[in-house]
Amino acid sequence: MDGTLLDTEHLWLRAEIATMEAIGGDWSVDDQRHCLGGPLERVVAYMQAKAGRAVDAAEVQALLLTSIVDLMRSAPVDWRPGARDVLHDAVMLGLPVALVTASWRALVEAVHDRVAADLGYEPFTVIVGGDDVAQSKPHPEPYLAAAAALGVEPVDCLALEDSPTGVASGLAAGCRVVAIPHIAPIEPAAGLAMVPTLSGWSITDLWALHVT
Repeated sequence: MDGTLLDTEHLWLRAEIATMEAIGGDWSVDDQRHCLGGPLERVVAYMQAKAGRAVDAAEVQALLLTSIVDLMRSAPVDWRPGARDVLHDAVMLGLPVALVTASWRALVEAVHDRVAADLGYEPFTVIVGGDDVAQSKPHPEPYLAAAAALGVEPVDCLALEDSPTGVASGLAAGCRVVAIPHIAPIEPAAGLAMVPTLSGWSITDLWALHVT
């Protein structure tokens, strides 16, 4: 969701800075880059380590979630380049589409209805949030759960990801993965194709990167 479909990383940066200010620490773009792709628990633990005082993980998590949910509910839907067209293309072809995100359900719900309203229909057959699984990205469980819910094998799934964490999850699950690097660099890997942006791509062309 964040960074692949929607341009929300600037909102995350604002929420992370506000959270760190509240617990007596600082936050930079380098810190955001390090935490890109989550999961939330990893970000919270990193913030605890940087805090200027002893702070409970539950307090940090509550501060961060409250801040980012408020920002996401108030900000306009801002699609990443080409993402809206690729998603629409997949739906119009009748393909089942899963949203597989490290973001918790509270964050997904903060933007989901407005995404559906912007498109004019419900685009997702399945949604797997970070708190829907025992182990979030980079573990393969989120993509394995999504494939199972769709009733397909992971190898028949095309995963679109913008972060190293998400790419690792998709590859570990056995999906065919296309990376669209955003903020953090992504290293080449077997089974991974890369494009600089989704602009100008159809879902069929993205799939063809793995079968030609």
